Amino acid sequence: MSAAWSVAAGLLLVLLWVRHRGLEAVLVHHRWLFVCLFLLPLSLLFDIYYQLRAWAVRSLHSAPRQHEQRVRHIQQQVQEWKNEGSKRYMCTGRPGWLTVSLRVGKYKKTHKNIMINLMDVLEVDSERKVVRVEPLVTMGQLTAHLNPMGWTIPVVPELDDLTVGGLIMGTGIESSSHIYGLFQHTCVAYELVLADGSLVRCSPTENSDLFYAVPWSCGTLGFLVAAEIQMVPAKKYVKLHYQPVRGLQKICEKFTEESKKKENSFVEGLVYSLDEAVIMTGVLTDEAEQSKINRIGNYYKPWFFKHVEKYLKADKTGTEYIPSRQYYHRHTRSIFWELQDIIPFGNNPVFRYLFGWMVPPKISLLKLTQGEAIRKLYEQHHVVQDMLVPMKTLEKSIQTFHDDLNVYPLWLCPFILPNNPGMVHPKGDEAELYVDIGAYGEPKRKQFEARASMRQMEKFVRSVHGFQMLYADCYMTREEFWDMFDGSLYHKLREQMNCKDAFPEVYDKICKAARH
Repeated sequence: MSAAWSVAAGLLLVLLWVRHRGLEAVLVHHRWLFVCLFLLPLSLLFDIYYQLRAWAVRSLHSAPRQHEQRVRHIQQQVQEWKNEGSKRYMCTGRPGWLTVSLRVGKYKKTHKNIMINLMDVLEVDSERKVVRVEPLVTMGQLTAHLNPMGWTIPVVPELDDLTVGGLIMGTGIESSSHIYGLFQHTCVAYELVLADGSLVRCSPTENSDLFYAVPWSCGTLGFLVAAEIQMVPAKKYVKLHYQPVRGLQKICEKFTEESKKKENSFVEGLVYSLDEAVIMTGVLTDEAEQSKINRIGNYYKPWFFKHVEKYLKADKTGTEYIPSRQYYHRHTRSIFWELQDIIPFGNNPVFRYLFGWMVPPKISLLKLTQGEAIRKLYEQHHVVQDMLVPMKTLEKSIQTFHDDLNVYPLWLCPFILPNNPGMVHPKGDEAELYVDIGAYGEPKRKQFEARASMRQMEKFVRSVHGFQMLYADCYMTREEFWDMFDGSLYHKLREQMNCKDAFPEVYDKICKAARH
């Protein structure tokens, strides 16, 4: 009873302090308090609900039956839009704060919202080595479903809450992408409801133009209702080797060398300063040295990027065996390294042991509660960007990131980019090795100004025939945007399928110059 009174008294003091300081001031300057007291418990409840729901659907085998009914409901909503005179653009009815993208889409308020409640795994076809899923299935949900069956997917993008639909309509990448390409390149078919209400399946051999145009289109060609993704056999562990490297030239040479080796199941680099990095290479295995097993996903373990940094500080190589599913989601608990700006003491052992089981807070809830003051603060003083550039430009690109942003760590992830039709492909006629450079955090460059600095960065990326991930803030003009991306197939299909009155152009949906 005394403990309950203590907790109640503590909460009362906190509320009085919040009232005294003002809610907005607390949310801006002491956000960790709000996150720890409210968002972490709420995030945990969200996770429990969705896990129970997925278990129930799987146990009752109800997903395939409900899928057809839900798709018909989507078609009916599109027909209603047509009957109303097609006066407004359409978009999904999913609230903007629920997406992992940092943008909160204002278009949701003016467009016709089509409710799409599709969040289940539909079928696991072991003979074809394909899993059929609905678009709101998350990476955490999918690996939890497949791993006990002995399967996984070739490219498992980092964060648990990333959805299949977002990774197809946007893009996704992982440290296995030097072998398999981007997430879209592991998909074998899509099912969409088009602007006329029809249900269409597309693949490399069936409606192939649509199949290649869908990735990066951000839902402006139709509503994705299902996708078929390749599966590969799962193994128990990833044997991960850590290699500290010093000197920018040596970092780039080592990273390029390892990225070209197909015997590496995984390749990843964390750059901690302009001339310090740790290059990691991994192979899948079922056997492990028990003394070297590191269950890095356990809630009390150090955040992964901090664990990796120990090898750099000690200036020594190392090898560990990480359970494969924990490896796939190794950056989830710390949201890469973003959580250190929200909960500065989050990697403290005491916090990890007492509260780490509730980490991380849902990105969607962080967005929902950030308020206008925090949004503007983040927009002007915080960077979350992924730039995809040819591997041959890596050294020049890291130097440019340093000069224009000075954000560390930088995430390096290699991928092979095939010469397929669509918005994103190499400049030449053959597949080319690219690298994703991810910058997440507060720029340390003096006189950093978000718009001017990012426009400078975008200009550089265009000059090397690179691409900007579209989940992040984009400052390009329309002409610059279509200089970066190949819009030939996309615009052709928008014309053919009468999309111009049904969906906004992708540029108008995602670029700041179009939205402001």
